[in-house]
Amino acid sequence: MPDGSRKEMAVENTAIEDVLRRLGINPVEVIVAKNGRIVSEEETVDAGDELKIIMVVHGG
Repeated sequence: MPDGSRKEMAVENTAIEDVLRRLGINPVEVIVAKNGRIVSEEETVDAGDELKIIMVVHGG
């Protein structure tokens, strides 16, 4: 999770974007790594996959 906590979810062939929405996270505000590799929100997640959600900090 972006705050450093961990959460386990049961998913099977689910888009990362759907997982983020279920967690209440706006997909535009984060970068996601699946099993250590940066991926897009369209990528799917299966049982055993590990996601790391990194909050994007932006400013002007």
